[in-house]
Order: sequence, then structure tokens, then C-alpha cells
Amino acid sequence: MDNRRRAMRDRRDRGMRAPLIPRSVPAYRSRTDEFDEVVLDAYAEIDSMWHSRLTELDIAVDDVPGILPKDETVTVWPDDVVADGPIPLSRLIPPGIDKRGNHTRARLVLFRRPLLKRAKSDADLMELVTEVLIRQISDYLGVTEEILTEGPEER
Repeated sequence: MDNRRRAMRDRRDRGMRAPLIPRSVPAYRSRTDEFDEVVLDAYAEIDSMWHSRLTELDIAVDDVPGILPKDETVTVWPDDVVADGPIPLSRLIPPGIDKRGNHTRARLVLFRRPLLKRAKSDADLMELVTEVLIRQISDYLGVTEEILTEGPEER
């Protein structure tokens, strides 16, 4: 039976087919990979200035938000959510304890599809992601957005 299964996958002993696009070509990357790269690039600038205070913060990307507003008739989001009207763009989840009693780290979750939908170009996307990161990380650190973008004061 193994020989039969092998024969169906490897017809005429020619081996498996090669990928249509080589890995070295930019088209090989998926949209998700490209978005992750934008997030990493936007975060790298902030992390370079505030690395010592951001070691306990995880950055995550989710396709769509899995949260609903507190009140269905009026869209009011909690302070830990950055939203564009009724659509959340990101959420800062504070550190805590999970169901098993393990300590969890703070997590900043960016929602990929709502952010992509609002960006008209790659530059727009980078600007929007940077803006959302600045708002959320400034809340996490307890500093203003201006102080976050200028960097910590050297004393």
C-alpha cells in the first residue's frame, strides 16, 4: 500500500514538483508576512529607544478582532482598545494570570484586516501601524505620545 501511495504522489519517478515561485522572489511572501514585516519595522524604532522598558511586552497580530463593544447600541470601547469608530484596530491586554494559574505577559494585539482596509498605500499602512503602536505603547509605559516618540530622557 505504501508503494501505491508513493506512486500516486511521485508519478513516473520524477520527484515532487518545485514551487511555482522561488523563495528569493518578493512575490513569494504572503500578505500576512508583508504585514508582519511592517509591524516589526514600525516597532523596531520604538524598541530601539525604549528596549529596557519593553522587555515584558509581547507584540501579536491577529486577522480580525474577536471582541465586541460593551454596548451594542453605542460603540464605546474600553481604554485598552484603539478603534476607528465601531471597528477595533488594536488591543492592549495587561499582564495577569491565566486559567491554569500561570503568569502572563502584557500583549499588544494588532488586527491585520481592519488596518489593511484603512490604508490606501504601503506608506499609509506604515503610518497607521506606527500611530497605533505609539498610542498603545505610550499607554502601556504610562508616558505621553510625545515623550514616547522623543525617547527616554538620559539622566
